[in-house]
Amino acid sequence: MIRMMLSDAQWDRIEPLLPGKAGDPGRSGTDNRLFLEAVLWLVRTGVPWRDLPEAFGRWNTVFRRFRRWACQGVFESIFTALSGDPDFEYALVDGTSSGSTSMGPAQREGPTLRPSAGHAAA
Repeated sequence: MIRMMLSDAQWDRIEPLLPGKAGDPGRSGTDNRLFLEAVLWLVRTGVPWRDLPEAFGRWNTVFRRFRRWACQGVFESIFTALSGDPDFEYALVDGTSSGSTSMGPAQREGPTLRPSAGHAAA
């Protein structure tokens, strides 16, 4: 069983901000709340997309929807609406830092070849 992260009061505040609701142009979203819970579960656990539990749907479908919402700025609106809620502060994660690598700039450039002292003297 997966514990849901959003309270009903939080959901009521952000639901009108989400794309895909009835009345919006285009296709309606298939359970925006479950999708948002999947994203929050991933943020909380830090697992790869492929390890998303089946209860949330197919991982690739969730990922594609996540990318669309991220590009549209939907998550910024959600975080702004919930930023004053002390129960939600753990989810305010800056995704730009998650793509970092453990290698510094010098390590990414590759090894530097230096001649040994014996070869330099010859």
